[in-house]
Amino acid sequence: MGSSLPHAARDEAAEAAYLARLGARVRAWRQEHGLARKALALASCVSERYLAQLEAGHGNVSVLLLRKVAQSMNVSVEHLLRENGETSAALGALTQFLGGLSEDRVEAAYRLLLSQFGTPRRHRVALLGLRGAGKSTLGARLAQTLGVTFVELDREVEREAGTELGEVFSIYGQDAFRRFERRALERVLRHHERAVIATGGSIVSEPETYRLLRDRCYCVWLKASPEEHMARVIAQGDMRPFRGRAEALEEIRRLLAERDRLYARADATIDTSRQTVKHSMARLRALVSTD
Repeated sequence: MGSSLPHAARDEAAEAAYLARLGARVRAWRQEHGLARKALALASCVSERYLAQLEAGHGNVSVLLLRKVAQSMNVSVEHLLRENGETSAALGALTQFLGGLSEDRVEAAYRLLLSQFGTPRRHRVALLGLRGAGKSTLGARLAQTLGVTFVELDREVEREAGTELGEVFSIYGQDAFRRFERRALERVLRHHERAVIATGGSIVSEPETYRLLRDRCYCVWLKASPEEHMARVIAQGDMRPFRGRAEALEEIRRLLAERDRLYARADATIDTSRQTVKHSMARLRALVSTD
């Protein structure tokens, strides 16, 4: 009997952790989509109180019972809840195999499958980087060379919001901007099978939007030194979104440090520092022309 108590305690701890993860996923999804708990409760036809309990990690006991049934059958809960019929043995084995990998290796496997079986992403080229990297200049020229549409995503965000970009932040806030940006990108992807897209500098900070961009576009990071970014922004006569010239260079350094590893997830990188537009354009053209 003494040995059964630790086992029971371990089971309870595992169940509590499972419910906590489930609640966190629901809460994260709701926050990501900017949906109030009351709105999600109404859409789900459940009480707001139940939804609050679920997000807090205190889901209904039926969730745990279903999990136990799945465990006894040696299948995932997702397998039991699937609504579209049986999956093939190969797909089931693949799902089980991926479930045993680390998050980084799952990401690598996903990228490999996408490269082998996804639609050609080079039909859409997305340019990444901070302001002053050359996204608009090179993007417009590349689109003209390729004979495709050039899209500045920030302008599409303004279309979604019905106001200028600066007003989007001041009136609606950053979370709303992220939602507008996601909707704008989805619309662009629906309407343009071939395009060159100049993205906003912060798009890499929104995981799901950045994943969508990398899934559907060939992404190129236009990299430059902080000093080069600063010089180009000054030349443009527009310091937005920096707070002022005295602090702008430090702000650029901070943003680059924060986003370096995110930008580096692009398919390719071109360092435009101390390069002419003609030279950078030739490198970009060669990249996107590669089969």
